[in-house]
Amino acid sequence: MPLVVPVVMSGGSGTRMWPKSRQEYPKQFLPLLNETTMLQDTVLRLSGLEVEAPFVICNESHRFLVAEQLRDSDIEPSSIVLEPFGRNTAPAIAIAALSQASGDAILLVLAADHVITNVKEFHRLVHIGAEAASNGKMVTFGIVPTSPETGYGYVQAGSEFSPGIATVKRFVEKPDAETAKSYLADGNFYWNSGMFMFRASDYLEELERHQPKILQQCKLALANAKSDLDFTRLDAEQFELCPSDSIDYAVMEHTKNAVVIPSDIGWSDVGSWSSLWEVSSKDEQGNHFVGDVLALNSRNNLVHSDGRLVALVGIEDVVVIDTDDAILIASRDQVQEVKGIVNELKARERSEHLNHRKVQRPWGSYDSIDMDDGFQVKRIVVNPGASLSLQKHYHRAEHWIVVSGTAEVTCGEKVFIVEKNQSTYIPLGEKHRLRNPGKIPLKLVEVQSGDYLGEDDIVRFEDNYGRTQ
Repeated sequence: MPLVVPVVMSGGSGTRMWPKSRQEYPKQFLPLLNETTMLQDTVLRLSGLEVEAPFVICNESHRFLVAEQLRDSDIEPSSIVLEPFGRNTAPAIAIAALSQASGDAILLVLAADHVITNVKEFHRLVHIGAEAASNGKMVTFGIVPTSPETGYGYVQAGSEFSPGIATVKRFVEKPDAETAKSYLADGNFYWNSGMFMFRASDYLEELERHQPKILQQCKLALANAKSDLDFTRLDAEQFELCPSDSIDYAVMEHTKNAVVIPSDIGWSDVGSWSSLWEVSSKDEQGNHFVGDVLALNSRNNLVHSDGRLVALVGIEDVVVIDTDDAILIASRDQVQEVKGIVNELKARERSEHLNHRKVQRPWGSYDSIDMDDGFQVKRIVVNPGASLSLQKHYHRAEHWIVVSGTAEVTCGEKVFIVEKNQSTYIPLGEKHRLRNPGKIPLKLVEVQSGDYLGEDDIVRFEDNYGRTQ
């Protein structure tokens, strides 16, 4: 097989799978189908293919999540590129193509949040796609439809190009129900999977021909990029000027070299809780439960519980998603409307669409377990050897109580150790730092007090993760 570089696009706004998915923790970082996350599944299913290390492009705010999950899977990416703004798939793929030392490298473009259950067949089709791409074709993988789905775009196949590959007659938008039924009956329409293969040079030539502004701004954003720890940070000023467009609109609908590989690989983009129910294993009553769930006379339900007992009695065709700070209860046939809930949260300037109550940080995590006027209580976990930034706050003081492990505390000019069952006080405005010098996680309770307790009340002086201004 020719040189193939997997390009994993890890964007997403975290709306369709709320409340599990949030803006700062979208669905590719969640273990929705098994113990590994969707991002991890995406890179792990490449095992057995003769491909290069994956090239990952993601939102700047997700950089540590991506790096940690790849590290947990023993995957060393060739690069992790940070987008300062979301600009859709055409610019993201342009950055990947421009980053290749050889224009003959074939890009295997994958989304980080898709499900593929038939990995062996997926590998076989990648080999077919690589051969076509090495001959100048722009390959898309068209999913053999199993139902008249209205939530996907479609690809209409034309004449046979070679065994297992057809020319592309046209790309079509998401249809209404009657049109989708006609596509299914026709037999030459396939779901648009959003997976592609082509030579890097061929993609750049097509982009130059059809969307030169995208190519121009991507070149400038990459030329002025900076290294940040293990990441490549695109130039924000230049990338902001880049038009936002999908690869479908920018290239695939216009190229004369598009071909489609009909693919029956157990694919799903898991675009809603109902689609997750469809691809999940179920009990005899058609239920799929995760967590502590009891059910009587209930059928065809999906329930995820992060902790509390969820009990169902006489319930059918319902989705229940229980997290620490929000519960979603919806009919399975209306879960697409969860975006409306997220929009309403934004309109009301609430925070439940942004983060979970427990927030991951590169040094560990914090969980806001209680708050009221003038105070907030957090449960903090600091990983072995990790350190928070040297910082201060203008509006709050902090009390730290160590419950397990050992804390090295910097407070003003003093550096001292706080052991289990001991505590310390950080006055308002004092420079301070928390570090875990031990080999086990440091766990502590933090009580904040002050007239403003927002996360933006922080001035960083030193930081191991490049977050100082």
